[in-house]
Amino acid sequence: MNTKESIPSIKLYGAKRCHKTQFYLSFLNETGLPYDFLDVEINKDHAEELRGLYLNRKLNFPTLTIGSKKLSNPRKEDLEKWLNKLILKD
Repeated sequence: MNTKESIPSIKLYGAKRCHKTQFYLSFLNETGLPYDFLDVEINKDHAEELRGLYLNRKLNFPTLTIGSKKLSNPRKEDLEKWLNKLILKD
């Protein structure tokens, strides 16, 4: 199983008021994996970081990053697939 040091960084860019962001927060909490929630409406630096992920520079949230993999508003099944592929593998 992966050690904590080998787990890629997980970031969730979103807004507390957003119901989709709330879904991903609950989902990530259930996994027990460490992640950073970056509220793009409260923190301008987080908003700019998110804009930098997209050529159109829009605040496309919720967006999750797992290491270098970017997932824009993924379906639960897709998020589970990427977590299994990048993190939860033996």
